[in-house]
Amino acid sequence: MDSSRRTLIRTSFAAGAALALPALGAARKNGIGKEKGEETEVTATEDLMREHGILRRILLVYREAAVRLRRDAGAIDAAALAEAAKLFRAFGEEYHEKLLEEAHIFPVVKRRGGRAAREADILITQHRRGREITDYVLSATRGGKLSAAAGAELATVFDALDRMYENHAAREDTIVFPAWKTAFTNKQLDEKGDEFEAIERKMFGHDGFEDAEKKISAIETTLGLADLAQFTAPPPPR
Repeated sequence: MDSSRRTLIRTSFAAGAALALPALGAARKNGIGKEKGEETEVTATEDLMREHGILRRILLVYREAAVRLRRDAGAIDAAALAEAAKLFRAFGEEYHEKLLEEAHIFPVVKRRGGRAAREADILITQHRRGREITDYVLSATRGGKLSAAAGAELATVFDALDRMYENHAAREDTIVFPAWKTAFTNKQLDEKGDEFEAIERKMFGHDGFEDAEKKISAIETTLGLADLAQFTAPPPPR
């Protein structure tokens, strides 16, 4: 079995599959009616957005931690926050931002001009600020325990980082990535996806996304954030 996340499940099909009804083929091309064993590919842009999902989950950890740090900083597992910062650095800053966005995405949209091009320089500035903040988080959590004062300061930093990156990722998903996609044919996009996968495997030696998902899941479990049901909103006022 190919462990590539771009090809989740791949098997050999009988020659008779080519005789499938055109309507069924069109439906399956759009992801409808997939049979067990059929190939399901992840496009380059979907890959980028899934990686944003990992980063957003780290930001959600930071957001929840900020609340707890203000309430009782000493009760927070600082080591778990340090692990979250390390994951943000390796998967977010060193891989997703530097090797994909800054090397492959932003140069293309800047050459093409328009709204996405205007956003690119701001996004790069925000990448740099995020790295400064990750340095701070790693330093602040190094001792394993946080005082009330240090916890309050870290909570403020988390709030600012969360606000910046939520806006940052949302603009990339809705403006920058779609603009980048229009620069390529479908075939070229498929090749880009293969190129991104090769970069990922060179960086991590394996499937970086799956590894990152396991790590953020473990961090969420440690901090009591794994149960999605706890975040269900209460009913609105009557």
